[in-house]
Amino acid sequence: MGTEAGGEPALLHLLRLTGRASLALGRLLEGHVNAVRLVTRYGGPEQTRRLATAIHAGALLGVWASDGPVPVRMTVDRDRVSLTGGKSFTSGALHVTHPLITATDPEGVSRMILVPLGADRRAVPSIGGLTGMRGAETGRCDLDGLTLSTASLIGQAGDYLRQPEFSAGAWRGMAVALGGMDRLVDLLRQQLVARSRDGDPHQRTRIGEALIARETAFFWTRRAALAAGEPDMDPGDVAQTVNLARLAVEHAALHIIERVQRGLGLSAFVQTNPVERVLRDLATYLRQPAPDETLVEAAGWFTGRDPPQPESTEPGYPS
Repeated sequence: MGTEAGGEPALLHLLRLTGRASLALGRLLEGHVNAVRLVTRYGGPEQTRRLATAIHAGALLGVWASDGPVPVRMTVDRDRVSLTGGKSFTSGALHVTHPLITATDPEGVSRMILVPLGADRRAVPSIGGLTGMRGAETGRCDLDGLTLSTASLIGQAGDYLRQPEFSAGAWRGMAVALGGMDRLVDLLRQQLVARSRDGDPHQRTRIGEALIARETAFFWTRRAALAAGEPDMDPGDVAQTVNLARLAVEHAALHIIERVQRGLGLSAFVQTNPVERVLRDLATYLRQPAPDETLVEAAGWFTGRDPPQPESTEPGYPS
C-alpha cells in the first residue's frame, strides 16, 4: 500500500486513522511505508521480491537517514559492503527489523542500504529526554563493523535525495499529524461537555476555530497527496506544493494545540489526562527540519510563475 498508482487517498485515510489512535504508531507505519516505497521505486525486481517475502514474515521497515556523531560510511570489496559509524534519531530503534539507511561511499556520494538487524543489534531506544513521541522509541543505532552483501544496496548514487520523491513523501507525515489533530479536537469537545462548559461562547469559539484549522490541514494534506501521485505534474511544482502544504499543516496543528491548551487550562498539562500526551506527541512530531528554508524555497519557486491549479474531480471540490 502506498506504492501503487492512485493509492494516495486510501493511504491518507489509513495513516490518519493510525495517527488518531497513536502518533507514535503512525510514525512507525509511515516510516515503514516510506522504506517500502523507496525499495520498490529504486530497487530491482529481485530486491522487491525478497522484501515482500520478509514483510509477509513480519518484517518492519523504517528509514534511518540522520547520522550519529560518527557518520555512516561504506566501502565495497567485491560482493561485500562494510559499514562504519552509526545513525541517530532512529524511530523504532528496537523494533525495526530492516532499516533503510543512507551511507556515504569513498567518493562522498550517498547510497541507500537495506540492513537486516537481528537480536544482536547495538541500539539504544533513547536520545536523552525527548519529551514527546516516546512510544516510537526514537534512539541511536551503532552500525560500526557491519558487513552485508552488495545485494543490500538499493538504487544508484543520489537516489535518496532525488526529487520530487524526496520532498513529496512528506505528505504521509502530514496525514499522521492530521490524525493527531482529530484526536485533540475530539478530546477538547468531550472534556468541555463533561465539565458543562461547552455552552460557553468563548469555548465554542475555540472549538469552531479548531475545527476550521483541522479542515484546513485536511485540504492541504489531500492536495499534497494528489500532487505527489500526479505523473504529469512538473516535479518542481510537486515538491514545492508539498512543501507549502507541510507548513500549512504545521500552522494548523499549532493553532489547534493553542486552542486546546487555552480551552482546558491546567488540566491539559496533567499527565493522567490523555490530552497531555497527545499534545506532547503532536508538538514533537511537527518538528521537521528547516521550516524557514522550506518556505523561502517554495515561495522562490512560484515567484514569476503560476502556482499549479488543481482540476476539479468532484462538483465544487478541488483536488
